[in-house]
Amino acid sequence: MYEDYYRFSAKPFQLNPDPRFFFGSKGHKRAMAYLDYGLSLGEGFIVITGEVGAGKTTLVRNLFRQLESHNLVAAQLVSTQLDAEDTLRSVAASFGLEHEGLTKSALLKNLEDFLAAAARQGKRALLVVDEAQNLTPRAVEELRMLSNFQTSERSLIQTFLLGQPEFRGILQSPDMQQLRQRVVASYHLGPLDADETRGYIEHRLRTVGWHGTPGFDDEAFAELHRFTGGIPRRLNTTCDRLLLFGFLEEKNHFGEAEVAEVIADLKNEVAHQDFNGTTGVNNHAQAVGLLNNEDSARLAQRIDQVERSVNRILPIVRKILYTVSERHAAADGDASPDSPDTTH
Repeated sequence: MYEDYYRFSAKPFQLNPDPRFFFGSKGHKRAMAYLDYGLSLGEGFIVITGEVGAGKTTLVRNLFRQLESHNLVAAQLVSTQLDAEDTLRSVAASFGLEHEGLTKSALLKNLEDFLAAAARQGKRALLVVDEAQNLTPRAVEELRMLSNFQTSERSLIQTFLLGQPEFRGILQSPDMQQLRQRVVASYHLGPLDADETRGYIEHRLRTVGWHGTPGFDDEAFAELHRFTGGIPRRLNTTCDRLLLFGFLEEKNHFGEAEVAEVIADLKNEVAHQDFNGTTGVNNHAQAVGLLNNEDSARLAQRIDQVERSVNRILPIVRKILYTVSERHAAADGDASPDSPDTTH
């Protein structure tokens, strides 16, 4: 929608991890160095932790992009809330192997044969496990056992474990001792600082052809960093909404006021509300319909904020619908044959 207005070649702040937009902050560069070292060993586990949206998956995909793709067999395990045997089935499925209705021994035999065949072809097999903090101890043990697949010269598979910060604590538990001994490299990916936040935003904008329009005040960058905490995914969400706001309001420059207005709208949406914070109404009182004066005032204020947000969004929605309908009408006009001249 706003790409044409600002003459971008693509959306700069999409949520899907895309290695084209990889930004080498101090933390990301250091993490890449650890990953490169771990890959050079060709065995064991590499652990990357960080907050939700810190850029763990983008980091790994950028690493894969630097490897020779024809020598790489990579698979990704996304759902980790599985029991041990289902974890093996998911690994087999991720590599495109038969897995339905097979016994555990048959699954393991298929995996070992596949990995051995890849090794004979000079290919390295990499397994990426997202949300590793959700793995059960038995599932972790199954993944660890896969690392026992090896030839006389090399390991047949190397595994990346990507998890939220609590995974670091899980790794320290006594039943994870054998896995810890197989970890060849690990790194915790922290948030971007204020300068890196600015660099991240400008980098993603330049990647899609930005030449200074729209512009950003120093205060706008500072407000974006304060609100997002320097977490890349939060930055993507907020900046995407800011550019949409700029398109609808026909703005080519953003200051603190514009950013604050967008943030106010976001705070009224479910995805950005803190239900555990002080802004929520007491759950028990709300359930039984008994609100004290303070809760009533807070609820009234909340309703007023939501109404103002809705009133602000409605014209935006109308403008989007009008723009889309105009484009469809123009496209239909271009596609239809010229009408015959019936005038005399």
